[in-house]
Amino acid sequence: MSKTNKVLIITNYFPPERGAASNRIFSLAEGLKKYNKHITIVTPLPNYPKGRIFPEYRGKLRLTQEEDQMTIHRLWVFASNSKNKFIRLFAMLSYSFSLICFFTFKKTPQKVIIQSPPLIVAFISILFLKRKRRQLILNVSDLWPKAGLDLGAFKKNKTFKLLERMERFNYKNSDLILGQSHEILDHIAALLPNKKTLLYRNFPDFPVPNIQSNSANRLPLKLVYAGLLGVAQGVHKLMSQLDYDHIEFHIYGSGAESSQIKDFIKLHPQLPIHYHGEISREALHGILPQYDLTIIPLSLRIYGSVPSKIFEYARLGLPMIYFGGGEGGALIKTNKLGWSIPPGDYKALNKTLGQITKEDLDAHFRSHIQNKAIECFNFDKQLQALSVHL
Repeated sequence: MSKTNKVLIITNYFPPERGAASNRIFSLAEGLKKYNKHITIVTPLPNYPKGRIFPEYRGKLRLTQEEDQMTIHRLWVFASNSKNKFIRLFAMLSYSFSLICFFTFKKTPQKVIIQSPPLIVAFISILFLKRKRRQLILNVSDLWPKAGLDLGAFKKNKTFKLLERMERFNYKNSDLILGQSHEILDHIAALLPNKKTLLYRNFPDFPVPNIQSNSANRLPLKLVYAGLLGVAQGVHKLMSQLDYDHIEFHIYGSGAESSQIKDFIKLHPQLPIHYHGEISREALHGILPQYDLTIIPLSLRIYGSVPSKIFEYARLGLPMIYFGGGEGGALIKTNKLGWSIPPGDYKALNKTLGQITKEDLDAHFRSHIQNKAIECFNFDKQLQALSVHL
């Protein structure tokens, strides 16, 4: 195969890990194969989200696999999901060390896509590969360190300033920057006005299912959340603030708040809350359309963040309540995919839930949502725009 058809993707997340980040990179890799690209993936040994190496990969320092016409190099990492900042930093540095070894002893393709965040991993990758004169494409899904500041994980101190310098270095030394939101691209343009950028959202790529009609006589409304149960999503607080007079709440996923959610349910058995644990993405696609509507919460407004759930649920034809503000909320309003409520305004959320009826969520509305996804959130058209640069 020609050298020009080889593409290396550096990522922290990849199947068999689950979640939006893993799905995003897998879809990108699969899509590029349609353009006759041979894809090489460099990623840690699977460990997300529990912070432990998956049983079938334990005891290995490195593993190379050939899967679906892709070469996957899985590297050693000190796996951890600890809340301790120093332990998490060590985990990122451990993967960075493995990358340095990989870059030193392995030949890398001319074209490289680097996922960011983690900011430090992207910095190490760009620092080493720029010297090798590779074409570097930085895929920015969240603005770090700014997002960390918004979440309260960082303070404006010397460490924050160092991370800002890393961020600027990454942008400056990339040949092309992919941003998953207009806010991300605006932020980069403010720092480097002449930098080449491309809006590349996390559009899903799976068959469009048939629309399911909900039962007009089935009450209460069945509200569902599916995804990471972390601090940024704030599902634990959400479930304590919901008014359950008109709804029942179903939860799928795992993460840092899983134990708190289970404990809350045990302490409040009278509330119609059901925790179903973690299931595969394919299984979710079969289950989610059976619910009346879904909620996409963010505990805080995070500049640049547009959850990929918006695009995935739209393709399923599932009405949404977006509880996060910003560009994500604007997408919901503009495309009429559901309801947008500012983050933290539980009074407005409960008022909206109390006003939604079964008639509001009928097959006609679901078809409209799905058609918007096919028209506006088209994975193939977006991939075609990216392939021009590869």
